[in-house]
Amino acid sequence: MRAFMIVTLLLVAITMALSLAHALELPGKLRLKEATYKSVQAIYYPGFTVGGFAEIGGIIALAILLYLTPYASARFWWTLAALVFLVAGHATYWLVTHPVNNFWVQDIAVPKPAAAFFSMFSRKQSGDWKELRNIWEASHVARAGLAMLSLISVAVAATFFAGNE
Repeated sequence: MRAFMIVTLLLVAITMALSLAHALELPGKLRLKEATYKSVQAIYYPGFTVGGFAEIGGIIALAILLYLTPYASARFWWTLAALVFLVAGHATYWLVTHPVNNFWVQDIAVPKPAAAFFSMFSRKQSGDWKELRNIWEASHVARAGLAMLSLISVAVAATFFAGNE
C-alpha cells in the first residue's frame, strides 16, 4: 500500500508540475504579440500531451487508493479531497482549455492521433485571439491551483501511513 501511495504521489506531482509550468509562464506570455504567441502555443502539444497521461493515471490511482482506504478515517477524507481536486482540474481542461486548444492548432499540421484528440468534443473557436489567450491562460492557472490542492491533500493522506490516524 505504501508503494502504491508513492506512485500516486508521483502521478499527482507530475500533473501539478505540468500545470504549474503553464501558470508560471503567464507573465511572459502576456507580453507576446499575436504571431509570436500562436507560434509558442504549438510547442506545447507533443510533450504536454504525453505528460497528460499522468493526470489520468493520478485520477485512477487516487480512486483505487480511496477504495482501499478505510472509510471515515482521516486518510480517507484527505484522499477523497485529492481526488475531487484532481477531477475538478481535469474537468477544467475538457470544459475550458480543450475547446480553446482547437483554435491554436487549427493551422498546424499535427499527426493523425493528435488531430483525433483535438477534434474530441471540439467546437469551432473564433474571435479575438487575446480573449481566447486569456481564457486558455486563466484555465491553466486554475488547473495549477487545483493540482496543487490535490498534491497537498494526497501528501497529507500519506502522512497517516506513519500509523497515526
